[in-house]
This record gives sequence, structure tokens and C-alpha cells, in this order.
Amino acid sequence: MKQAAHHSALTPDSFAESAKGKTGFYRIIKAAGYSMDGFKAAYKFEAAFRQVVWLNVVLLAAVIMMPFTLGIKMMLVLASFLSLIVELINTGIEACVDHTSTAKHPIAKIAKDVGSAAQFVSLCLLTILWLMALSVFL
Repeated sequence: MKQAAHHSALTPDSFAESAKGKTGFYRIIKAAGYSMDGFKAAYKFEAAFRQVVWLNVVLLAAVIMMPFTLGIKMMLVLASFLSLIVELINTGIEACVDHTSTAKHPIAKIAKDVGSAAQFVSLCLLTILWLMALSVFL
């Protein structure tokens, strides 16, 4: 039995398909450019991302200054980057939902709320790790 051809949204004339066609070093350079565009857009359009960036700038400076062990420093840096990653993903989800429709919809609310919850969990992790790290000085 012959399997039906898989229908893809990435048609040969789509922008996404043309971007996928690049290979090798050129693709890495283009991907880095797209990543920088993502950072710029998130910073420009999303106040929450700016807040998380500046929070983590302060926290990372504190990591450098504090006499924590290497293992503790690594965990704090990892948690900081995780909070930035989650906020970038949350910002992407919000942008997709807002692009799809400006109308209020329960599924759109779920998407936005789940992204927000993920960021809340990552910030709770960051807070807990910092409290644990600082507890050695009490």
C-alpha cells in the first residue's frame, strides 16, 4: 500500500522553506543573525524580558563578587540563563498568539497563561537557589 505524500506547510515557495535550504557555515551565520533579531525584538517589545535581563545582570555580577564555591556559582548561572530562555520562549508564544488573533479566546488565554506559569516556575527556582546559596552566610 502506497503511503500518501505528507502535506507540509513548508511549500517550496515559502520563506520558511527557503531558509531551511541553507546548509553548512552559511546556515550557522544566518541562524545567529535570526537569534540576534530575536533578542532585539524581545528587548524592544517586551517589558518582562527587559526586567529579567536586568535582574540577571545584577545577579550575575553578584555571582562574580560573592565567595561561593564553583558548584554553587555554576547552579546560579544556570538558573539565570534558564530564566532568560523561558522568558524568550514565553515572549515567542505571546507574539504568536497576538499575531493569530486579537480577539479574546480561551485557548489563547491558556497558551499565554502556561507560558507565564513556566516563567514563574523558573523565577521560583532562581529565588530558591539564591536563598540556599546565601544561607551559608547566616
